[in-house]
Amino acid sequence: MPLTSSNEHHPHTHWWYVWIPVLGAFIWFGTILSMLITWLAQGGTSRPRYSSQSESIAYISDVGADMLKPLFVVGCCITGVAFFLSLVIERYLRHSGRLIPTMRRREKVFNALAVLGSVVGGAGLILLSIFDTKRHMQLHRGFLLMFMVGVALSAIFTCIEYRWISKNFTYLRELRVAYIVKGVIVSILVILAIAFGAALFTRKADNAGAILEWTISLGFTFYLLTFYFDLRQAKGVPRGQLNVQAMENQRRRVTMRERFGHGPTR
Repeated sequence: MPLTSSNEHHPHTHWWYVWIPVLGAFIWFGTILSMLITWLAQGGTSRPRYSSQSESIAYISDVGADMLKPLFVVGCCITGVAFFLSLVIERYLRHSGRLIPTMRRREKVFNALAVLGSVVGGAGLILLSIFDTKRHMQLHRGFLLMFMVGVALSAIFTCIEYRWISKNFTYLRELRVAYIVKGVIVSILVILAIAFGAALFTRKADNAGAILEWTISLGFTFYLLTFYFDLRQAKGVPRGQLNVQAMENQRRRVTMRERFGHGPTR
């Protein structure tokens, strides 16, 4: 069943905010890719190239503490803000009736916790780029942990929120796909982050830690892009159309159809 038929009446209605997560993902991917290409162009694993580098494979923070620090700081700032705004806008669209609303207090609580996690993660990302590993090793590692924990908690709370909303509207395929895709990406990134944390504090695993850091950073791009598909569902939906009462009535109609043997509405 489609979320709404309003797209038929507003085929060209599309808000600018749907591109915020795309911008964040593009800037982040471009920043990481530029740093990777720069390191490879300077000789790659042939020998350590940076003062903070201890093994043959450089960490992102090693490259970001050197000549590309301005790029790293700007990229992290834009990405951190875009990540935070993506969750704030998603919350606003649900509240204003342009996305499927939160039906119970628990979903609102998880949404608020997800936004709070994005604040912590975004702030950690910005601060770790400013306090680089070359000059502020301990602070950098602390803010790196802050970034990873904040993003992980935000992602987990978002998945839980989507799961609860999906349970209220089991016939809406978009919601189910949204939290499953997020859940898969988050699970992979959390597992890699745990492995990265273990490698970071194991002196003989610096190269493995660097590989994991590059992999996690590139994987974060895909998580940011999932918000594009969430926000674009508001395309063509007037303010207030998907309010709690309207969605509750729709759910009751679908339940009645299923109960009397007509199957779910498509």
